[in-house]
Amino acid sequence: MNENEILELTGDVPETVAVPDHVARIYGEPLAQLPLDLYIPPDAMAVMLDAFEGPLDLLLYLIRKANINVLDIPMAPLTRQYLDYVEAMRSHNLELAADYLVMAAMLIEIKSRMLLPRPKAAEGAEVEDPRAELVRRLIEYEQMKLASAKLDALPQVERDFAWVEVWVEKSMEQRFPDVCVADLQQAWGAILRQAKLHTHHRVNREELSVREHMGIILRELRSADGFVEFVRMFDAEMGVAGIVVHFLAMLELAREHLVEITQTEAFDPIYVRLSDGRVTEPSEGRAVDAAGDSGAETATGDPAERDAG
Repeated sequence: MNENEILELTGDVPETVAVPDHVARIYGEPLAQLPLDLYIPPDAMAVMLDAFEGPLDLLLYLIRKANINVLDIPMAPLTRQYLDYVEAMRSHNLELAADYLVMAAMLIEIKSRMLLPRPKAAEGAEVEDPRAELVRRLIEYEQMKLASAKLDALPQVERDFAWVEVWVEKSMEQRFPDVCVADLQQAWGAILRQAKLHTHHRVNREELSVREHMGIILRELRSADGFVEFVRMFDAEMGVAGIVVHFLAMLELAREHLVEITQTEAFDPIYVRLSDGRVTEPSEGRAVDAAGDSGAETATGDPAERDAG
């Protein structure tokens, strides 16, 4: 029993596979056989996978793969693995291995320095480790590599998203200007100025009577019983309007010869006293002597003229 009969009995008969009648298509035309003068380089199908970005990247990969502490690197096995990788690269691409050879020389130098006896350090000083510079460069490189990985994880234009541009008619676009604190101050000042233009000034009339102040002056002079300094007749608490009315009352009393205003010499204090010991109440319009007896009227003219002050 041959092979075909066994396949028929087991039911494992392979399906018929259509074999193309050409080996390739050029510009849509089938090619029945390859050209006789076609040259294919020996390394045409070689694929270069650049897994490391430099000698530090290779060292960091070997250290993390072996689970080695960066601060305590065993230089012998690390240097051996590194040189094996560099030798493999030199067999394919010498230019690519040039940067790696410099690092290999540095590793061999560090290994040699660690084999030599270390010099004694001074008291209180630490012995310099030959691996310190290499460790510093590896730690800095790892930090930069992690930072670049975080940046690469951020969304990028034309990789994770695309910009969308929309044309908007300028006449339909509504622009909102920026407002700062100075603009608000100017606007508030303009509102206050506008409010002042529409505000009416109201003058309230203060009810002050000249006759009433004349009576006050006469009572003060009668209680003083003699000369009183002119300045002491005025009180600052009266206000400007009260002092003016009080002064008018003083002038009215002097005009009616009810008080005398005297001064001994120039620039001397001015004094005020009752005339001939007579006291007259302005509201009654009659002269009264010091004893309180009523006499003849001393007001001259129309009383309305006297009240005009």
